[in-house]
This record gives sequence, C-alpha cells and structure tokens, in this order.
Amino acid sequence: MPTSAPYGTWGSPLSAAQVAAAGRRVAEVAVDGATLYWGETRPTEGGRVTIMRRTADSVITELLPAPYNARTRVHEYGGGALCVSEGTVYFSNFSDQRIYTLRANDAAVPLTPEGKWRYADGIIDRARNRMICIREDHSGGGHEPRNEIVAIDLVTGSASVLVT
Repeated sequence: MPTSAPYGTWGSPLSAAQVAAAGRRVAEVAVDGATLYWGETRPTEGGRVTIMRRTADSVITELLPAPYNARTRVHEYGGGALCVSEGTVYFSNFSDQRIYTLRANDAAVPLTPEGKWRYADGIIDRARNRMICIREDHSGGGHEPRNEIVAIDLVTGSASVLVT
C-alpha cells in the first residue's frame, strides 16, 4: 500500500552521489577542421572537466590528464573554458584560472602569467596571433572585479585591454 510523505522526504534506493556519478556530461564543443573537441565532465573525478578529441578517422582520445580541469570561474558560474585553432587547444584551468595551451601528445603549458585574473569565452584571431576573450580582473581589491575584453598574445601571453 503506498504511503504519503511531505515533498522531498520520501526514501529512495538511490543516493545523490549515485545519480551524479551515473553519467558524463558534454560541457562544450569546438570544431577545428575535420577534428571535433569537447569538454567532458567526469563525476567520478569530483566533476573535473577533461578535453576529448575525435579525429576524422573516428579515433577518440582524452587529451587533458588530471589534475588539469578545463573550467572557468568567470562571473562565478563559468563560461566557455576552451577553444581550438590549428590543432592547439587553449583552455582555462580551474585551480589557477590561467589559460594553457595543449597540443596532442604534449603536456599542457601555461600561456598567461599567474595573477588575480580569470578568463573565458576565447576565440582565436589567427591573423594577429592572439586570443580575444573575457577577463575578470580581481587585482583591484574591491568587492567587484573589473570585466574586460582582452587580446592575449599567443606567443608571450601578455594581455592588452580592448574594452573595459
């Protein structure tokens, strides 16, 4: 015989952890020529987001090993954490919020310097060899960060503010 219980208080054979661990989630998708890249959330790794690649010959490879985590905290809730151009992946790493570069079979290399900045929603401007993205600047000491659109040099990692 069914019983009634107040909303949200009934028992369940499944725990919240079991439900969360049940499936991976595609975080964002990027296309570079005939190659597809995407962020994939790993519930069994504390919600870490790895970067996956599918080549034209249908080979699927995980590119981003732990402890890297392709997530950004821009505006606190995040934003686009990866973009790709000519076989190079650019991603925001959750632990330090720096932009890193990643090429197949190579280790991730930091592009931007350490600092109180967060980056999101990058696009590559190949003609000028730069990334255009949103940057939150938390170095001012106030309660609210300064939001900017910046150009990041893809060789030096230096940023030029385009819009504040």
